[in-house]
Amino acid sequence: MDADFAFDRGPDAALIADLSADLRDAGYTADAVRDAWGPLADTAVGRGLHGPALTALAGRTDAAATLARLLFLGVGTARDAVDAALPRVGAAGLERLGLARIDGDEVVPQALLRPQDYGGTGGTGDAGDTGEWWIASDLDEAALGGPLPTGHVLGVGGASLTLAGLQLTTPVERVLDVGTGCGIQALRARRAAASVVATDVSERALAFTRLNAVLNGVDGIQTRHGSLFEPVAGERFDRVVSNPPFVITPRVAGVPEYEYRDAGFAGDDLVAAFVSGVGAVLAPGGTAQLLGNWEYRAGADGLDRVREWVAASEVPLEAWVIEREQLDPLAYAELWVRDGGTAPGTRGTPGTPGYADLVGAWLADFAARGVTGIGFGYLLLRRPASGAPRLARYERVTQPLGDGLGAHLGQALAAFDALAALDDDALAATRPVVAGDVTEARHHLPGAEAPSVIELRQGGGLARTLEVDPALAALVGASDGELTAGQLIDAIADLLEVDAAALRADLLPRVRELVFTGFLRLA
Repeated sequence: MDADFAFDRGPDAALIADLSADLRDAGYTADAVRDAWGPLADTAVGRGLHGPALTALAGRTDAAATLARLLFLGVGTARDAVDAALPRVGAAGLERLGLARIDGDEVVPQALLRPQDYGGTGGTGDAGDTGEWWIASDLDEAALGGPLPTGHVLGVGGASLTLAGLQLTTPVERVLDVGTGCGIQALRARRAAASVVATDVSERALAFTRLNAVLNGVDGIQTRHGSLFEPVAGERFDRVVSNPPFVITPRVAGVPEYEYRDAGFAGDDLVAAFVSGVGAVLAPGGTAQLLGNWEYRAGADGLDRVREWVAASEVPLEAWVIEREQLDPLAYAELWVRDGGTAPGTRGTPGTPGYADLVGAWLADFAARGVTGIGFGYLLLRRPASGAPRLARYERVTQPLGDGLGAHLGQALAAFDALAALDDDALAATRPVVAGDVTEARHHLPGAEAPSVIELRQGGGLARTLEVDPALAALVGASDGELTAGQLIDAIADLLEVDAAALRADLLPRVRELVFTGFLRLA
């Protein structure tokens, strides 16, 4: 990998502006690329298989197809076709930027430059906040035809899109992006922030971040070199976001360490260090959001380990931690060995040499600590504006999620704060309204008049499904903002012929939960 980028010395703004104009004129968009090779090939590309896409593009000479070959798939392309597709910049301009090199009549890519949707369904934002970026990153495994170099700068993948979609959308002044990589989190954060500081241990990653900011016309992003919070010691931020290098990798000879995923810590110590140290750079009321792994060890629940990290924080923190999945040690080892470009053998294919040795090193490392499983999930941490921490929520949410997660999380935090100021009498005086994405499902045994199961289902956000009893179902069904919660409970008590005080004591805590989780809102 050539580490000498022209934009390491500062982006050539004029040349990059010309590149942006060329890409726009060529119609180099995510939709155009998907349309060019079709849904089956698009799925194959997502799995690192470029053959079907190249077959679909064969014979096409239009600009979008040329750029899809060169910049999306990372395939060498004829120089005259590149010059035609990028009339302002041409192959020579790509070479000046360090994105390609010219080898006779062929342009050989040195990086990928892919269009990426943001906002709306399946994107990195919320409905109404939509658009598209071009994101430059290093050549991937398929383009390289083998294992990744250890200094690889990753493009936009599933994890980075997940965190971008989780980012809170409320406006703030300053955001810190720790471990920025290609800069996708910094770009997303800038849409809600006056300024962003993006840090990374990789100078190459910071160079990509600077290029991507200029290419997409985004100002207000400053890059700094260093690990974790060292580059911003003594500063305070309203929000911190991070897709940190949290992968648990054996620290033994022969196991490569990739900058984009391995921080040099043993086990899950990187996430522990982040959690225990982030409070020092948060302003009062500030929030931090990150992805992470945590180990399950013999007799130690993974989420309980995260609780311990929060308790060990230098600054008291509130926490909302959502575990999305759990893998056994073998599945985890296989996942990350393959991620580095080392593949297992299959029938008729020998695979990459050393695959079994790498998996064995992972398993030995886990065995040494008694690891029985590895959890993955989302952490939302907050430094209380005043007083002691109140929010401490640790849960497992494994169902497919809905849209608008960033806004949903922000609304939940606001609801938590509002509820904290209400005792039960004050809550009973509020007028609840059922959220617009909530539906109800009733399941009856054959021939039975009354339902055996009543479920409330949430369409957006965390897409929760809750089983409720008839009393709570009746309260939610009647929550249109006309009557107070107390009036609704009294009416339901009369209908069910039960004690109103007892029903109030039963339902009000569950109303709090429904408000926090977004099934109800307070008018």
